[in-house]
Amino acid sequence: MNQQGSSSSTRPVPRPSLSHRRLSRRFSTLSGLEIGNNNKAQSREDATVTEELAQLKKYEDFTTIDWVQDAAREQIRRRTRRKDAASFFQRDGTWGWRRKVWESYDAAQAWVVVTLVAIVIGLIAAALNIITEYLSDLKMGYCTTAWYLNEGFCCYGAENGCDEWKRWTSFGFANYLIYTGIAICLAATASFLVKGYAPYAAGSGISEIKCIIGGFVMKGFLGFWTLLIKSICLPLAIASGLSVGKEGPSVHYATCVGNVISRFFDKYKQSASKTREILTASSGTGVAVAFGSPIGGVLFSLEEMSSHFPLKTLWRSYFCALVATAVLAAMNPFRTGQLVMFSVKYDRDWHFFEVIFYIVLGIFGGVYGAVMIKGHLAVQSFRKKYLAKYAIPEAMVLAGVTALLCYPNMFLRVDMTEMMEMLFRECEGDYDYHGLCEAENRWSNVLSLLIASVLRSCLVALSYGAKVPAGIFVPSMAIGASFGRMIGILVEWLHSSFPDSSFFSACEPDVPCITPGTYAFLGAGAALSGIMHLTISVTVIMFELTGALTYILPSMIVIGVTKAVGDRLSKAGIADVMIQFNGYPFLDNKEEHNFGVPASQVMTSSTTSLPASGLEVKAAQKLLDDTNYSGFPIVEDVESKILVGYIGRAELQYALDKARKQGMLAPDSKCSFVRSSVDDTESPVSARDRTAFNGIARQNIDLTSYVDNAPITVHPRLPLETTMELFMKMGPRIILVEHHGRLEGLITVKDCLRYQVRVEALEHGGHNDTSPSVASTEQRQEVIWNTLRGIGQWFADGLNNLSRGRLKLSPQSTSATNSVWSRLPNSEPDPVHDYEYENEILGGTEELVPHENRDGVEMDVR
Repeated sequence: MNQQGSSSSTRPVPRPSLSHRRLSRRFSTLSGLEIGNNNKAQSREDATVTEELAQLKKYEDFTTIDWVQDAAREQIRRRTRRKDAASFFQRDGTWGWRRKVWESYDAAQAWVVVTLVAIVIGLIAAALNIITEYLSDLKMGYCTTAWYLNEGFCCYGAENGCDEWKRWTSFGFANYLIYTGIAICLAATASFLVKGYAPYAAGSGISEIKCIIGGFVMKGFLGFWTLLIKSICLPLAIASGLSVGKEGPSVHYATCVGNVISRFFDKYKQSASKTREILTASSGTGVAVAFGSPIGGVLFSLEEMSSHFPLKTLWRSYFCALVATAVLAAMNPFRTGQLVMFSVKYDRDWHFFEVIFYIVLGIFGGVYGAVMIKGHLAVQSFRKKYLAKYAIPEAMVLAGVTALLCYPNMFLRVDMTEMMEMLFRECEGDYDYHGLCEAENRWSNVLSLLIASVLRSCLVALSYGAKVPAGIFVPSMAIGASFGRMIGILVEWLHSSFPDSSFFSACEPDVPCITPGTYAFLGAGAALSGIMHLTISVTVIMFELTGALTYILPSMIVIGVTKAVGDRLSKAGIADVMIQFNGYPFLDNKEEHNFGVPASQVMTSSTTSLPASGLEVKAAQKLLDDTNYSGFPIVEDVESKILVGYIGRAELQYALDKARKQGMLAPDSKCSFVRSSVDDTESPVSARDRTAFNGIARQNIDLTSYVDNAPITVHPRLPLETTMELFMKMGPRIILVEHHGRLEGLITVKDCLRYQVRVEALEHGGHNDTSPSVASTEQRQEVIWNTLRGIGQWFADGLNNLSRGRLKLSPQSTSATNSVWSRLPNSEPDPVHDYEYENEILGGTEELVPHENRDGVEMDVR
């Protein structure tokens, strides 16, 4: 867009002298907050304007928060609040304990919010654990004494069998069918609720929460309905047997709790930076209650979730995780005194010759993470293109296939957390799960564990991303545990076959030397580290799970090797990869860039700027109506383009509306954005001096109090890497580019990301959308989709024939890419289930589709 939209109806003002322009630019680098010479009345007026703007200005959906402006508004609110308190107590003559109590409450308000958030998260986590265990056992049987008890509670205290717990039937095949049917029903219910009432409750949510904490606005993603549906559907999805976990969704519902509760306090309702502290603490608490690891949860929020982590946020995250895990321990959902089901203790020591096998586990973790990320991206691309309209059938098919394939395998039949508990345990006493510790079953166990590892990996790649609450932490740990236990059994066989070898000389005689359970434990940590690309937090989480200081060094070795191999095969973890896949504007501070280009290489030069004076009100209003830019640079005049400031879209609209309410405002009235004139002897322009007399409309309105006189600016030759550091460290929405005071352009986060994607595409071969590799991928996807459609049509025909026409599925449309199941005759449309924007929300294209009057598109569209 050119400059005509803002200056066609204005006359150019006389050009100031060069010395005056330099002086004006020099003064424009000082904000009103830094000058400090405003009197009390001016401060009160500024504070009032700031409060009114805070009520009216809401960050639009799918836009980025300007953390610099948010911090400035927070400072004004804090200063005003202190002045109000001082004047109130001074007027009443109470300078004693009442003021101290008020100040103490104001300072402790953050801790009150954190405490409430932690208590609610702990209660939800305990309830979800109990419900999940009950629904998981419901597929296998029921309790004859109390139908609402799961197998653990029904048989609590029983040592030699449990007569109270019964299988559904005495026929194995019938139990097989009941197991599959209940799994399909649970998955269908979860996907139905998610699709119909809270589409944001689908998936893990970690990628989106990282962007939200970073400043990207996604309204409704952390709302009450998302919290409610996520909490209801998470036990259903886990109990259905889908290869998904609860840890990622735990982060989501915990962050929802933090957002919902903080909205009841004005201190957080009006400040995005304050809310960010609560969201960061809540995200770590979600991991803490899921793993029973408070310190690991805090480190997870530091290492993975937040790019801004000051010391006070660290303390609040620690306190929130502490209170939540204390509440969870008090609830004692497993009746074992443990926070998680697979908490174990290891008494045996490890030997240095086992480091070789630990390195093998580390290599497996890195390879698993890279393969799983690439496989998941391929599945998500196919799902996004073909299966967006089939959320419920997809979940049902996945649940049915998973149940049919997993039931015959003793390690896949049970819940993943229960399976890890079995694989982590030592072979001592009378513990022996289906002959797992017997030497004569060694090779059958190795085969079963290998099948479990491969089959679970395939199912995780297919299931993670379905339209149900789904995490990937526990499934990855289960895969690593089964592979690690297999390695441990093989090492144990080597020792039993060659006990006198010098390789095993460190083993003591007549004492078990190899502990296969520790290999399962280390394999779980390796797989988790490989898929998430985390190191410190995973090490601490695994340590808190076992409580054994002995295995700190093996854990560090395994995770270190996993990190090295993973970084070699894939550049980022699955959360960061999904951020890039969905196109969210997020700059990862963990990446190191070396572009070697200046900022002018990526800036947008065709900007729409406003003249400092002379702009007519009707031209300004037309510019606001015709565009959706988030703000406008202000220049002295359109010829010189000397930068003097920046005004946001919301501020400009608010100022014009306020001027209309205060008096008559003619369409040809002029807007003034600076208090400077051509002649130094001329007094500054003020709204009061230009106000109408006897009903005559204003000739000029003063908008200087709404202008940011010191926007963040950079030189065109500043390295792009430094510009990106400014975005990551300071968090502005835009950065203006100026050369000797002259506006050259502007840069947004999306500009940087676009250039980064182009550079990475060139480094990987420069393929574009029409390259042979992309074309072959699309052809393969088309073949797979046609095959699935053929299977679905065959199933529909078979159902019609078996039921003799009583039960039939409606035919599909002829389009292969946009095919949907048409409604049955005489069926009424259901607006709840036919979610209007399902593809946009569930498909991850939110930032690309502005609907109707949706404002707030970033300034990169200039």
